[in-house]
Amino acid sequence: MFYTKSYLRDLSRTGRKGTKTFSATVNESKNSMSFDIFLSHSYRDKEYIEGLFLELSSKGFKVYVDWIVDSHLDRKNVDKKTVALIRNRMKQSKSLIYATSENASTSKWMPWELGYMDGETSRCAILPITDYENSSFEGQEFLSVYPYVTKESVKGLVTGNISTEEILWLNENSRSYQSLKEWLR
Repeated sequence: MFYTKSYLRDLSRTGRKGTKTFSATVNESKNSMSFDIFLSHSYRDKEYIEGLFLELSSKGFKVYVDWIVDSHLDRKNVDKKTVALIRNRMKQSKSLIYATSENASTSKWMPWELGYMDGETSRCAILPITDYENSSFEGQEFLSVYPYVTKESVKGLVTGNISTEEILWLNENSRSYQSLKEWLR
């Protein structure tokens, strides 16, 4: 299943029950010198990205989002210092997740970030943001060379109790996949 706009929008508005507050999560990220995920996205998807930031953080990932972690950056006044900071943040990150939606095709930064990170680590994945959980994904043609992220609820036995855990999967194709946590190791 894919992340839907409505799920991420609701998460952004209400936060996740039983987790730290958004500001506590942001403060943790601001104090971090390394990240598991550099989240590449269109700023037009801000309301979804905030929810995705919370979701990934609640699963134990350290996530970098430029306007959240480096809120001092001015999107209207990009200079060499801005580019140097973004490059440094990518170097501090183990991977890049490209959060794609209709707005991604208008972003000038996303393809640059993807190309840069692919050259640095080769650890890049696509995370579609869709209207429906069971949508099919067909992004811009260059995105098809990268694995994509889905989520799935998995039931298991934990300390004698049956519980359900939501796992993020990295899919190379319909037959080859691994958990996002394994991929990041």
